[in-house]
Amino acid sequence: MPFARNWTRPRSIFDLGSKEKRLRELEALIARDGFWDDPPATRPFLKERSRIAAQLDKLRALTAEMEEAGVLLQLAEEESDEAAFAEVTAQIKGLEHQMDTFSLSMMLNGEDDASNAIVSINAGAGGTEAQDWAEMLFRMYLRWIERRGFKSEMIDYQPGEEAGIKSTTFSVSGEYAFGYLKTETGVHRLVRISPFNANGKRHTSFASVFVYPELNDEIVIDIEEKELRVDVFRASGAGGQHVNKTSSAIRITHLPTGIVVQCQQEKSQHRNRELAMKVLMSRLYQQEKLKQEEKRQQLHNGKDDIAWGSQIRSYVLHPYQMVKDHRTHIEKGNVNDVLDGGLDPFIEGMLMKKTP
Repeated sequence: MPFARNWTRPRSIFDLGSKEKRLRELEALIARDGFWDDPPATRPFLKERSRIAAQLDKLRALTAEMEEAGVLLQLAEEESDEAAFAEVTAQIKGLEHQMDTFSLSMMLNGEDDASNAIVSINAGAGGTEAQDWAEMLFRMYLRWIERRGFKSEMIDYQPGEEAGIKSTTFSVSGEYAFGYLKTETGVHRLVRISPFNANGKRHTSFASVFVYPELNDEIVIDIEEKELRVDVFRASGAGGQHVNKTSSAIRITHLPTGIVVQCQQEKSQHRNRELAMKVLMSRLYQQEKLKQEEKRQQLHNGKDDIAWGSQIRSYVLHPYQMVKDHRTHIEKGNVNDVLDGGLDPFIEGMLMKKTP
């Protein structure tokens, strides 16, 4: 049983010391006189304290379980107890997976990583082919959301003329939803035999994915009413009996930036406006953050991640089957699993790459 002799408890990349120091700083701040005088101002600090305390508790519990399992493994080897050895080995592998998952979650320490996400998918040039590919991507993300145990809410859905979708926007609610999904921003390329071409020729299609953090109540974006053009129109496509009977759909144009958002999924015009404004504020916030980041980097990279044409991943169905991420060079031969929501290897690969 060589495994027990060679086994060492996996180390998390989590910086325990710095987190404990930050928790002490927050506890000292909260204990100061006058801290509770302005309740809204206390929320970010209380939220951060709660998050760090939960992280520390999780790491300590995993560490204790790992150490206990290591002792049991050595005892099983010394007593030549094959059954106990197999049981503890399986337990350790499960704990190693938990530690890996925990370490990965610790990489999500960006300002907005803990936020919910707003995802927009847009078909590229190419008509029906590209629109069908956009719908395939939409289904892929919905399946990933289900696998994660997250929730989604439709904001806008524009069907294609013959098949697929022209565009769709939806929100994703879940722990660190934006932190994970931000790695998906970019252009996705599909190579396959066209199902819409009688000659059976190979076709390449493109669709873009944009991911924004959903703003919480602690972040305020000032938008003046005079900066908005609001158009009301009748909804089209799937959506129930109310479609085409009432002018409930909303399109909002932010005149200073030219950003256009729309929502037609709800029967209520007020609710559609509320959802559209949420998307607009998130996009304005993300746009400002990107501007600041570009200034810091002095645009030395020449092209940012979300520029149209910045191809991040290829999904090849013919003449062979493979999904390849061009940023991390991670490849997966099981294309069907990826299109069924198996995105974690690519997401984790990007998070690992961005870790110093």
